[in-house]
Amino acid sequence: MSNHSKVTEFILLGFSNHPELQSLLFMMFLVIYIITVLGNLGMILLIKIDSRLHTPMYFFLSNLSLVDFCYSSVIAPNMLVNFWVENPVISFNECATQFFFFGSFAGIEGFLLAVMAYDRYVAICKPLLYTVTMSPRLNVLLVLATYLAGFINASIHTGFTFQLSFCHSNVINHFFCDTPPLLKLSCSDTHINEVVIFAFASFNELSCLLTILISYLYILIAILRIHSAEGRHKAFSTCASHLMVVTIFFGTILFMYLRPSSSYSMDQDKVVSVFYTVVIPMLNPLIYSLRNKEVKASLGKIFKTTSFHFCT
Repeated sequence: MSNHSKVTEFILLGFSNHPELQSLLFMMFLVIYIITVLGNLGMILLIKIDSRLHTPMYFFLSNLSLVDFCYSSVIAPNMLVNFWVENPVISFNECATQFFFFGSFAGIEGFLLAVMAYDRYVAICKPLLYTVTMSPRLNVLLVLATYLAGFINASIHTGFTFQLSFCHSNVINHFFCDTPPLLKLSCSDTHINEVVIFAFASFNELSCLLTILISYLYILIAILRIHSAEGRHKAFSTCASHLMVVTIFFGTILFMYLRPSSSYSMDQDKVVSVFYTVVIPMLNPLIYSLRNKEVKASLGKIFKTTSFHFCT
């Protein structure tokens, strides 16, 4: 810890360069976070109480909702509080903790989306073997592997980032402790960090994307072999929500982290960061609930039952 003795805390600038928008931004982010919490925890509860949703796909979806809730909660509450604090300070250890858990849950989400693509591949391409292949034991092992990989990946990034010296300034031009602003703030040589981050991000994201692309290539071939239009539509509809979530998540992450450091603009990146830290965790349960017939049917059943008991 001797390398960090010159800086014991950081100041998060957040959106202070737009003071006229503070109240509006606070209300907007508060509403988004409330929807995120209700949507993701509601999805977990719905999957738990409806036996029709006790399948591998919804087991993975419940874990995705848990991860979305966690990684939004690592960022959003602190960001909301900082809108009303004159000097938004975060200690060195709190910054490192936030950095670690956000990196962990973001990584877990990427690995989970890859696992969910594999699950769809087995369901559509090998339907007769689905229940045997995607056994409860394998499902649990796959989820545990995504959590382990996410935490290991975040540990490496955190170790490399917070061994740097921060001796010139402690003002972070961001609303949370993220990699690009911390590297810009450091007075150490960050070349090795940039190489390590680029290498790990490339390997993790591209391996997940490769798994997803190969899975969907086989899925597409299987769908094209289905003779009836209704059958093709039904097979594709089971993948549509997942494809939409994958596109939004990986598109944003690749844009954010797989770029040379010279192209970073903090103001631009804050807007992009809002999207993947606050907006995406809200969108995921909405996408799955609005585009998934089984989820909509389960919600309808619960609302009818609730209304009936209320009326009686």
